[in-house]
Amino acid sequence: MKRFWADLHVHSRFARATSRNLDLEHLALGSAEKGIQLVATGDCTHPAWRQEMKERLYAEGNGLFRLKPEIERPLMATLPSGCQKDVRFIISGEISTIYKKGDKTRKVHHLVYHSSFDAADRFAEKLAKIGNIVSDGRPILGLDSRDLLEITLESGKDSWLAPAHIWTPWFSALGSKSGFDSIEECYGDLADHIFAAETGLSSDPEMNWRVSSLDRYRLISSSDAHSLAKLGREATLFSCEMGFQPLRHALETGEGYVGTVEFFPEEGKYHADGHRNCHIRLNPKETLALDGLCPVCGKPLTIGVAHRVEMLADREEAIPPATAGEVSSLIPLPEILGELLGVGSTSRKVAERYAESLRVLGSEMAILHHVPLEEMQAIHPLLEEAIRRLRAGKVIRQAGYDGEYGVIRLFEKEEMEKLTKGGLLFPVTEMVKPLRRPIAKISSPSDDNRAFQASPNLPNVDREDLARFRTHNQNMMVAARQTAEKKTVGDLS
Repeated sequence: MKRFWADLHVHSRFARATSRNLDLEHLALGSAEKGIQLVATGDCTHPAWRQEMKERLYAEGNGLFRLKPEIERPLMATLPSGCQKDVRFIISGEISTIYKKGDKTRKVHHLVYHSSFDAADRFAEKLAKIGNIVSDGRPILGLDSRDLLEITLESGKDSWLAPAHIWTPWFSALGSKSGFDSIEECYGDLADHIFAAETGLSSDPEMNWRVSSLDRYRLISSSDAHSLAKLGREATLFSCEMGFQPLRHALETGEGYVGTVEFFPEEGKYHADGHRNCHIRLNPKETLALDGLCPVCGKPLTIGVAHRVEMLADREEAIPPATAGEVSSLIPLPEILGELLGVGSTSRKVAERYAESLRVLGSEMAILHHVPLEEMQAIHPLLEEAIRRLRAGKVIRQAGYDGEYGVIRLFEKEEMEKLTKGGLLFPVTEMVKPLRRPIAKISSPSDDNRAFQASPNLPNVDREDLARFRTHNQNMMVAARQTAEKKTVGDLS
């Protein structure tokens, strides 16, 4: 069975804080360039976006959709030959729910999927009676998570829901600000209908494998793209027929589910603890020592994903469950090229070299995963070594915190200066020995001595402190939630 990459969480231009060119044509083009063959429509509750989908897409008869031929053919002809692959769409949306439960404010994001416009219409019609679904492609509703799941199930016989970026502090099922300690608690008596969960950018499967209550869920990874450049930064790999039911079956049973490709979780903007306004980034032990308060301003710190995982973990080490798949990590190609060229990833130089990469080598996923290393020399003398290090998992990490993205590099600054001094570039294949485990976490020096050099097992936390650590945090979370409830709801996911 042919494998394909799916990006199951994206947004349209009708969602807040998104790019204007997130229309169906650009989503198809961007997905093809990335190597994504199934992409979510996103924002299916928005009436104007849904109408646009009905006008530009046609149903394949398998629960998935494609651009109409008169739109798709000339569009794909503009791409390099190595990127001209069919792209399908799956009807999807993200819903934000904010509500009181157990005297606490819950803020949870959810992903929903439908196999027909009829089901999407019924879903949107029910939500329109509850709140405003017109002002934002990702509507914010005062609705219990359990009740949203019930509406999803009633909308279509095969419609399904997955909790989104489950560890994000502010808006997720397990985040430090949302208050739930399990998926079951979040969805109540309907929790058995949940069979997949999205890890989010700040966690990877290995971190999730430390929490045994998550063993029953297939882990999916998605880009949550708010612009075309972010498509495919995380994705899920399948080996099944291209169709809505085969995809759902793969997630429910594992038959046809291969695994995920991940951000290095430290690059996610909520990986470590900290306070962005005060430029404070901490690891869990440091946060505990400070009673969860910022050492500069005294306000509650934002508790990061790694800390939250540690709080809920019931395993000392990550144990892959029966539902686990293959895992690899990536750095987006524009970021790699930007590092090699010494410019920003959105610069013109990077755009030109990126386009050349696609023309010569094929899609971005192909370049990052399986294009022979020796072919990289055609793009840049150091790209071969950069991709070698990426595939081996040898990267330099500076963790993100409190909404600030982390930084992942492949070369130390001094090393890059030596390699490029005087314009002299030379082979460096012997400089780095490949690792035995591609997803191994390698700590390395940071420019900021407060940087959190995290691994899923958090070796810098004394295990004898954990009992006190977890008990103490219950009180700490109360103060944090009080602050969070006053915080204006924004695009923090």
